[in-house]
This record gives sequence, structure tokens and C-alpha cells, in this order.
Amino acid sequence: MPLDRFSRLFHTVRYLKPRQIGWRLYYRLMRRRVRHHALAPPGPVSQRQWAGAWSAPAWMPPCRVGTDEFMFLGERGYLRSAVDWNHPGKSKLWLYNLHYLDDLCSQEAEARFAVHRVLVQRWIDENPPLAGNGWEPYPLSLRLVNLVKWLAGPTWRGGEPVPGPWLESLARQAQALSAQREYHILANHLFANGKALTFAGAFLQGEDAERWLGQGLAILDAELLEQFLDDGGHFERSPMYHATLLWDLADLIRLAECSGLPALEVRAATWRETLARGLAWLDMMTHPDGEIGFFNDAAFGIGPTLTDLKRYAEMLGINTSTPGVVMRKHEGLDASFTVRHAQTSGYVSLDWEQGGKALLDLAPVGPDYQPGHAHADTLSFELSLFGQRVLANSGISQYGEDSERHRQRATLAHNTVTVDGQNSSEVWAGFRVARRARPGAVSIDAREGALTVGGSHDGYRRLPGRVVHYRQWRFQEGELILRDRLEGRFSRAEARFHCHPAVTLALQDARHGELILPGGERLAIAIEGGEARSETTTWHPRFGESQSNHCLVVAFTAPRCTTSFCWA
Repeated sequence: MPLDRFSRLFHTVRYLKPRQIGWRLYYRLMRRRVRHHALAPPGPVSQRQWAGAWSAPAWMPPCRVGTDEFMFLGERGYLRSAVDWNHPGKSKLWLYNLHYLDDLCSQEAEARFAVHRVLVQRWIDENPPLAGNGWEPYPLSLRLVNLVKWLAGPTWRGGEPVPGPWLESLARQAQALSAQREYHILANHLFANGKALTFAGAFLQGEDAERWLGQGLAILDAELLEQFLDDGGHFERSPMYHATLLWDLADLIRLAECSGLPALEVRAATWRETLARGLAWLDMMTHPDGEIGFFNDAAFGIGPTLTDLKRYAEMLGINTSTPGVVMRKHEGLDASFTVRHAQTSGYVSLDWEQGGKALLDLAPVGPDYQPGHAHADTLSFELSLFGQRVLANSGISQYGEDSERHRQRATLAHNTVTVDGQNSSEVWAGFRVARRARPGAVSIDAREGALTVGGSHDGYRRLPGRVVHYRQWRFQEGELILRDRLEGRFSRAEARFHCHPAVTLALQDARHGELILPGGERLAIAIEGGEARSETTTWHPRFGESQSNHCLVVAFTAPRCTTSFCWA
């Protein structure tokens, strides 16, 4: 094994929890035993009587876009035969989405009830136990929740009982998930397992159903404390997954209301408090256009928006304006800034009048033992002005392990500094991180008519020159001054500023230029300690989507480089 590959592997594995390694070995070495437990026929089950029918908002648009035609991740595909559930020409993630059966709970799903009955029957008939992608634990988890919501909805409760074979299939799926809980992965995957087992155990009645309910609640009790930080943020630091897990919490609260089960009702107050704090964190990380900032794995359309979540929370009677992060309003400056600092998760946001917002990343890449959705984006930032995104990290368009996935996770795809062509954190494969950047202390200071935020990271100390990157953002009336300082030896360093596709970059010379916004507003650019050039790059707002955009690249000519953007 080459030395660099051994190093990456060592610095990845050393952060894992012992139980992750133990469970991974168990699933690999005891496959026959796991399979035996997963295939064990569940005992008799029946449908539990609930206090009311399931009803909740739907945020996801329809996935079925034609006769036997589906759209996932920006890509169309067909379900014409049993083979298509595991079609070799489709990516694993696309097939996962097919098996989720999300269309059952998408917008205006009631109008497609007859089609959905056929779809569910097809899934049962064409996916025998443990055969294919649909029986892996993550798609099992999402499908179980969708099936329970659909079967517990007003259409079924209107009269016709749920067919016995469907209840049996639901029980078989719950048993298969119970035998494959993702303790080797943890994080959002395990939370999804816990939610699914809770839904299945709450919907079905019987000895096995009680076991699944107990397993699900035990996972949720532990993971809620582990995964949601004191400031309300989810510990993977992905606004996309954060929003997804907030929807999971809202679903659990609604499940407690609909089922009337005491084991859920006693936990509902904690779930409500966590959801309220999480909404405040998401509000902080949302741009004036109503969509999330792109930090770590993040794209539009995979999770609900802040508006979607607030609508759900309001239906549940939750106060959506509860502060969840430290908030200060700095008056007496040339401009008035509202500053929110999520100290535990590591982000700072600044809001000001006329649709101005900045999101600053001073965060760790994620939980040490599961940084699978992390990017090498420490000390990156995003900027909106006049309600329009101006500087934006590149987002994601795909998963997998190819070069494009690696490029989208790399430091050069974000609004921060690369040193000697290296990433600040060693992202590799599709979901791995070896040595990672550690952020330093955050400073927030208001004086001399400006608001200044500062931070640092040591991600480049692993290089021969042992470089530490210091960055300072200085906001004042109509201007952002960005000061980067590198301590240590380096041959080449570059700061990148990725423009939103609607923004035009025009350079007059190596130290001056301007950004032109769609509404005609202009930002003057001035550089000291560096030389600028323009590159054409790509922005990825959604899976399967790529848009051409401009990138301002500033090559350092000294250890200190200042880039200012003036829109006064």
C-alpha cells in the first residue's frame, strides 16, 4: 500500500468509535447470522388503534412524473419491470430514491391514491426479502416511515382495512431493519433507523412491534442528545441534513399526537424544544432568498426549506421565533448589524438592511467519528447583498467516489484559501476525511465604525511549511474587507471567491475589478498583497445540476493578502 494511502487510512480510522469498528466487523464476519435475524418471520401483528388519522404538510414535489416514470436527483428513469428496481444503468443513490416511495407522501398525493396502491403492491411483489437495494437499512428506514404515514392517513382510515399481506410486509421490513441497525455508520443514518422503528412499532401491534418501538425510542433518546448541539445545530454541520432531521423531529411529534401512545407523548416536550432550537439555527443559516447556505454537503431540494419547516412547526403549535443562538444587534456603527454566533457548531451570521447577509464558517468539519458529509471548507463564507446571492460556495451535484465528487468537496470549490494546492482537510473517497482542520478561537469585535470577525485553522500545519491560516472579515458601511494571513512557509497560496452564476466578474487589472449584480448594482474590488485573475467554474445548486459561474482567484504575493468588496 502506498505510504500516502496508508496515512489517509490511518488518520481516518483512528477517529472512529470502537463500536463502529466492532459493528462493522460483526456485519462483515457474521453475515449469515445477520441474514438469519433479518429473515426471521415476525410474529402475529395487527394494526394498532390510533387516536386520529395521520395528517401533516408535504414539502416534496411529486416524484412520479409520468406513467411508470420517476424523477430523482435531476434524472429521469422508468419502472417498467421488476428489474428496474435494481437497474444496473442507474446509480445506487437514484435506486435508493426509487425504493424510498417518497411519492406516497409528496404534494397532492391524495389525488394519486389508486396509482400508489399499485406501486406499493408492485414493491411487495417484486422485492423479495433481502433481495436488492430496497432491503438495505437506509432505504428501509425511509420507506417504512412513508408507508406508515400513508397507511395511517385519512384515506385508509375512512373505512377499508389495510390488507393483511401489507401489514405482514411492513412487519418483515421492520424486522429486517431491526437486524441491520447502522451502528457502524451512526449519525443521521442511525437517527433515520430509530425514527423508522418507532413509526413501525407505533403503527403495528404485537410482541415484535413492542420490541421495534423500544429499539427505535432507545436510539432516538441517545442520538437526540448526541446529534443536536447546544446552539440548535446538527453535529454534521450540513444545513441540508439539518433541515431533514428537523422534519424527522416534526414527524415524531406528530406521531405522538396521532397515535396517542404514552411512550411517545412523554418524549414530545423534548422533541419540541429541540425542534424550536433547530429552527432558529436554520434561520441563521438561510439566505434572504429563503434557501440554505452551502456548507459541507448541501444542495436545494433534498431537504425541506425553512418556510416548509415553519409551516409544519406552526401546525404543531411550536413557537418558530424562539432564539436558539447568541444574538446581538450592534448599533452605533455606520450600519446596524444583527450578529448570531452559534458557538458550539461554529458558524457566525451577520444580517443588515436591504437584504444583506454573510455566513461565516469557523466550524469543525463535523463529528470526528463521522465526517462523511464534510467538505474542506474551513474559513469559507457566503455573501448576499440586496437579497441576491453574490459569493457562494459551489454546492454538490452528486455522491459517489469519482473525481467530480472529490473536486466538489475540495477547498478550491469554496470561498477560502488553498495552500500549495492542498485541501485544508484531507477529504478522500466519497465520504472520508483523514487529517482535518481544527478551527481556532473566534473573535467578534465592534469598534471604529466596523464589525470585525476573526478566526483561524491549522489544517495546513501537516505540510512541510506548517502553515496556519488566519482570516478576518471586517464589515462597515457598504464594504467588506477580507484580510488573510498565512504563518509558515509556502510556495503558492490562492484565495478563491466563487460568484453566483447571475453575477458578472470584470477585472480592470491584477488588483482592481468589479462584480455586477443582476439588478445593476456594482461592487468594486481592490486587492493588496495579491494578484487577481478570473476563472470559469461551476455552481451546483441541486443534484444533477451544474451552472457555469465566475471565480475570482487571488494569488498571494505576500503572506498577508487583503481583498475588499465595496458596494457603497
